[in-house]
Amino acid sequence: MNRTEWARAQGVGSHTAYRWFMDGTLPVPAQRVRQRTILVNIDAATAPEAVGGLGMYARVSSHDQKADLERQVARLSEWAAKAGGRVVREEAEIGSGMNGARSKAKRLLADPAVTTVVVEHKGRLGRMNVELVEAALSAHGRRLVVLDYGEVEDDLVRDVMEVLTSFCARLYGRRSAKNRARKALKAAQHG
Repeated sequence: MNRTEWARAQGVGSHTAYRWFMDGTLPVPAQRVRQRTILVNIDAATAPEAVGGLGMYARVSSHDQKADLERQVARLSEWAAKAGGRVVREEAEIGSGMNGARSKAKRLLADPAVTTVVVEHKGRLGRMNVELVEAALSAHGRRLVVLDYGEVEDDLVRDVMEVLTSFCARLYGRRSAKNRARKALKAAQHG
């Protein structure tokens, strides 16, 4: 099967699978055929060992979003069941994505049994610099799996959104920063 099909079956982004292949950290045997095609061994891709110990993390910013927190946990659990992975830790918390004072996220990242950290969106793990966390995990033979890359596809738009969120968080307070950044971005696009 090709890399994109394998990534879709594992609930991983195609670009993430490509990066893992290039870094030599793809959890299944694969080889390059022609310039862009990467074939993955199907038997190894479906084996539970390919996923490792899963650590599921869900987060919302405020208590009034508790229903969304439960929905995130359900989606993560559903993905883990389909992937055939062994869930070793599941953490869900309410807290801002702008600061590092999230005890459950720290506990999940510090657990050596967790070889794969799974989040619904990158923003659930943190609002900015998630790539640094991903690099630190990769340096220790671990990885980050983001189930839905659909929040913002374009890198430039995502970067502008992160900067606006940061500025708005300082100016207006952390709780409403994302909504104000989104409104500012829409106004800039249409104005």
